[in-house]
Amino acid sequence: MASNPSTLASPARSGVNFAPAAVSFILIVLGIIYLNGTVSGRQASLWIVGILLGATLYHSAFGFTSAWRVFISDRRGAGLRAQMLMLAFGCLLFFPVLGNGTLWGQSVSGFVSPVGTSVLVGAFIFGIGMQMGGGCASGTLYTVGGGSTRMIITLAGFIVGSVIGAAHLPWWASQPSFAPYSIVKEWGAPTALITNFILFLAIALFTVWAEKRRHGALISSATATGKAGGWGRMLSGPWPLVIGSVVLVLLNFATLALAGRPWGITSAFALWGSKMLMAVGYDVSGWGFWQGQAAASLAQPIRNDITSVMDIGIILGALLAASLAGKFAPVWKLPARSIAAAIIGGLLLGYGARLAFGCNIGAYFSGILSGSLHGWLWLVAAFAGNVIGTKIRPFFGLSVEKTTQTGC
Repeated sequence: MASNPSTLASPARSGVNFAPAAVSFILIVLGIIYLNGTVSGRQASLWIVGILLGATLYHSAFGFTSAWRVFISDRRGAGLRAQMLMLAFGCLLFFPVLGNGTLWGQSVSGFVSPVGTSVLVGAFIFGIGMQMGGGCASGTLYTVGGGSTRMIITLAGFIVGSVIGAAHLPWWASQPSFAPYSIVKEWGAPTALITNFILFLAIALFTVWAEKRRHGALISSATATGKAGGWGRMLSGPWPLVIGSVVLVLLNFATLALAGRPWGITSAFALWGSKMLMAVGYDVSGWGFWQGQAAASLAQPIRNDITSVMDIGIILGALLAASLAGKFAPVWKLPARSIAAAIIGGLLLGYGARLAFGCNIGAYFSGILSGSLHGWLWLVAAFAGNVIGTKIRPFFGLSVEKTTQTGC
């Protein structure tokens, strides 16, 4: 999901990194107490969900960026097949609930956005940014927590690009598009499920065909191996991709139950950047992006924003997971070309996410689980962008690894 593995800590376990583990644990506990006391128990629960997402993403290295790159460059399809499994399981949980409109007495709704120019261009730009920056939205957060110094640069660019995209979004939204379309609402949950299952199966079978055609057999990393077993594996990783996909769906469903909508990430980046501008005297409240319901997010403290709370939780969850596994070891010396790619990639990620009404989580994962057609358009356009991005990587000294690695 995020950066080149070389930018992360060493994969060799060397005990527990006690100092960062203690810091992350204390911050996690203080966050629970603070959010429960100043906002609500529900907000504190979403903080915990974010923590669990960060740990899951880190230990399973559930990839979008490298999974797509490995398939594009070497036709290894284990990561893509894991994504299809995740989406199929997610739709099975989400579609009936969204069709009903309530979950445990609470009103719920999905991420359903317009289908048109803005999504097409934004997702394509985002796809290029994934390979340049070294990660997607969730991948950027969990690798920052895991100790990747390069991804801190990507995250900074992500925030800046998000603000620029927020400023430009009204113009892009005015370009040709179709109205938001939910196949769950229009077709009914059963028909929508069957249709999506057929598409997931078709994509998975295509990856099988392509991999066998290139290599003669499947070389799957869907069941990761490691020295530790049982609870030791839970703390040190790696987790099997199948386990990672199931846990991510369950945590997304928990987000739906607690927040009334699915998991998202990148709206917080636009919020953080805009608040920074406001803090130095630049008023962004008149932007079209910050009108309507979004105006409340800009006016309220960060602690009230669900996405921000979960994003910070993801970073701390990954930090705790990396530290307990003894893998937190930031590398501060980075090649100039790699830094340049991180900056450019981050800007493209932020700008593209705003145009496309979300990222690999909000538009792709949660979008498809919401039954939104824009999620499928995002997948096609972002994958095309990844093809271009994969070809560009070598010019910046970045590898196009031919492995079964499915992490960042």
